[in-house]
Amino acid sequence: MKSTGMIRSVDELGRIVLPKSIRKSLSINDRDELEIFVEGNRIVLQKYEAGCIFCNHAEGLVIFNGKHVCARCQSALKELS
Repeated sequence: MKSTGMIRSVDELGRIVLPKSIRKSLSINDRDELEIFVEGNRIVLQKYEAGCIFCNHAEGLVIFNGKHVCARCQSALKELS
């Protein structure tokens, strides 16, 4: 991991502010979702990338009724009908 040299305080509600320069460099926009991981004694934030609700594949997704579905699962569903 690379240190940025930036330090932020946690407020009384447990929030921190991600510096604009970091958000910009990682293409994190307002209302983007972040995943939270714990690795040993570290907290890791990662931009959330949704996958297919059936197989978790992350490419070629379309949104159907608010859910992500990949092309392979779309084809399988068509065969069922």
